[in-house]
Amino acid sequence: MDFKEELSRRSAFFERSLRTFCGEERRRIPARLREAMNYSLLAGGKRLRPVLCMAGAEIMGGKAESVVPMATAFEMAHTASLIHDDLPCMDNDTLRRGKPTNHVVYGESLALLAGDALFLDAFETALDGLSKNGAEPQRCVRALALFAQALGPEGICGGQVLDTDRASQTNDQSFVMDIASMKTMVLIRASLCAGAILAGADGALLQRLMKYGENVGLAFQIADDLLDCTGSQAAMGKTLGKDEAQGKRTFVRAYGLDGARALLHERTLDAERQLEPFGEKGAFLRSLAAYLEHRSN
Repeated sequence: MDFKEELSRRSAFFERSLRTFCGEERRRIPARLREAMNYSLLAGGKRLRPVLCMAGAEIMGGKAESVVPMATAFEMAHTASLIHDDLPCMDNDTLRRGKPTNHVVYGESLALLAGDALFLDAFETALDGLSKNGAEPQRCVRALALFAQALGPEGICGGQVLDTDRASQTNDQSFVMDIASMKTMVLIRASLCAGAILAGADGALLQRLMKYGENVGLAFQIADDLLDCTGSQAAMGKTLGKDEAQGKRTFVRAYGLDGARALLHERTLDAERQLEPFGEKGAFLRSLAAYLEHRSN
């Protein structure tokens, strides 16, 4: 398998589906709100979370097409979190995915509402689409519960508090792991496992996928912190060096460059080990873990 070609194929499949979804006529959404939502949703990106959602279904014998509504919901929620993350009251950033951030184009009020709308519309998108695809109701409930938990106070909302609220922060080395677990890892893990649950995953195999998602999610954030110090702004499509300038708690600050690289490799190896029971079915996810360790954007 040519992994980059396969990843590109899967990302392109989702991108086509997303553009079709965004192009559907939905008369009751105010035109400017819809424009602001689609501006960020269609701005590109790795589409990692929807790819993981579809891969989770496939590793359990399901079809990628059957979980596209859930995959779309994850991309909507991730995009919403980025819109909010870039606001002046949060990270105050002006560049995202190589384009001006949402509030720069549409103003703070509309950007805030576009993020809120994407978060909430994600649930309707998943429920309506999965129902039309004939998904088993109990599996839908479990997948949506995992999705909701990843977004809430134990997920990215809590992680954002740890990242931005000075009164919530500590100088413990482990604190950076707490931030990454809630702000980044939890949505990556949920993406994979929601797709797997919709295809029937349970018990020991689901626990293996949960551990894989945890390790890959943490590895992704460690790599992000390293790239903020060593990467190219053109490749990353966002402002670099802001973490250091703002005194953010990062893996590089907590462990140093070499220590962060070692931790990244350790998490990648552990992710690969979790896939052993899946044999050849785990080939794509195994290659994905290695690819993310060495990514440049």
